[in-house]
Amino acid sequence: MNRKFYSVFLILLTLALDLSAQEKIDYQMMQRIRQEGLQNSKVMEFMSYLCDVYAPRLAASPQYRDAGKWAVNKLTELGLEKANMEPFNALGRGWELKKFYAAMTSPQYMPLIAYPKAWTAGTEGIIKGNAVLMDIKSEADFAAYKGKLKGAIVLSRGEQPVALGMEPDGRRNSDEDLKKIQMAPDGAGGRNFSPEQFAAMRAQRELQQKVNTFLKEEGAAVILEPSRGTDGTLFVQGGGSFRKNSDVPLPSVVVAVEQYNRLVRIAQKNIPVSLELEIKSNYVDTDTLGYNIIAEIPGTDKKLKDELVIVGGHFDTWHSGTGGTDNSAGSAIAMEAVRILKALDVKPRRTIRVALWDAEEEGLIGSRTYVKNHFFDAEKKEKKPEYDKLAAYFNYDNGSGKIRGIYAQGNFEVMPIFEEWLKPFNDLGAATVTLRTTGGTDHLSFDGAGLPGFQFIQDPLEYDTRTHHSNMDVYDHTSRADLIQSATIMAAFVYNAAMRDQKLPRKYFDPSAVPQRRPQF
Repeated sequence: MNRKFYSVFLILLTLALDLSAQEKIDYQMMQRIRQEGLQNSKVMEFMSYLCDVYAPRLAASPQYRDAGKWAVNKLTELGLEKANMEPFNALGRGWELKKFYAAMTSPQYMPLIAYPKAWTAGTEGIIKGNAVLMDIKSEADFAAYKGKLKGAIVLSRGEQPVALGMEPDGRRNSDEDLKKIQMAPDGAGGRNFSPEQFAAMRAQRELQQKVNTFLKEEGAAVILEPSRGTDGTLFVQGGGSFRKNSDVPLPSVVVAVEQYNRLVRIAQKNIPVSLELEIKSNYVDTDTLGYNIIAEIPGTDKKLKDELVIVGGHFDTWHSGTGGTDNSAGSAIAMEAVRILKALDVKPRRTIRVALWDAEEEGLIGSRTYVKNHFFDAEKKEKKPEYDKLAAYFNYDNGSGKIRGIYAQGNFEVMPIFEEWLKPFNDLGAATVTLRTTGGTDHLSFDGAGLPGFQFIQDPLEYDTRTHHSNMDVYDHTSRADLIQSATIMAAFVYNAAMRDQKLPRKYFDPSAVPQRRPQF
């Protein structure tokens, strides 16, 4: 190591040590938070209501709004103030599934493990017919099916490969995994597609859109497609648009791949595959507004009470499961974190705000709109009154795995602060602070506006393999112990941010450089 480099290294090390030494930790309060959070947790009680009683919560649906009213009442019961469903500009039309049945009736009877896609049409009663197997590789293949699809139940693809499961679904981050997260340059480990791969994916997407248009023009009755999951797990999202007055697509149903492949193999033998289906779905446009659920613990410091610490996660879910890991977990964590602080009768210097977001699954719409209305309007390059008052936003939305650390989102100055905040919880497995950024959820709405918004590093468990956007995203596939640990650490982070003398440091931000987003609705 040369002398010049060594001198710079010592300066940076000294600066980091100075910053960490300046960070004040109330260890007695950390002990109290641990005791309340780990021994008297109510997080699974919140989870059961969110997963069993008030689920699913598809954005703009009546079920979402019913759940929102429950959350407002519960937050009020916990002692928070100003609890409300804060409306924002028109989100679009809701959709709800009222009834569904699907089965193969010949050559053998087999009930299908299947689920309709959101925002697709229902059927007019029970539809019965023989399946039509399509094999479309280009628009030229349409000619073979012209005039043959009126009222058809269409198998939209051929047989899909299914690999035997030789690895466990669930896993935890090893020490080596955490070291890679901590040390890898930003973006490492992500998907790096070549231009050719992007072009192929774009072409496939465009072809599928043309197939759907062709099927509708030909008068097909129902589209069946295989799930990308295995072992009876369905990964189901939207098949149509939530935007009001958009076209209503054909009824579209995702079928467990093992059963779908059976249908295909029988059809390929020129043996008729008789199916029957009924879908009762309902479009709801009586209330097209979006709603974020908001509540507060008011600050008590005369100088700091108008500043904000926000804790949250998204409240909406997909419809085939009950959103256990995506993201009832985040909503329950936020509620439990403030319950812990209220149980300890904490008097925060800054105001603590809970925010449960609408329509994250449709493009972070709830949190983006909230940031636009309260903090920063990217279209006008305009800061709002609360912009300089936000101390921090903490988000939880990567399943139900325990917190192992936090992403600093490229913010050098917060790293030694977060390292100190995690020390009382190192024995619970939470110790990693990485400069790396992470994406995919609501902290990005804040980070993109130059605000200190953060997402935690979590153990993956079954999130990517089994539960994310699937019919297995339910209460029983969440980890009680992990959620208890996470809520306890979240309460501590919220407390520390609300009590420290200064707001958390921010990264450099140039408002004029923020790109405008395409309107969502």
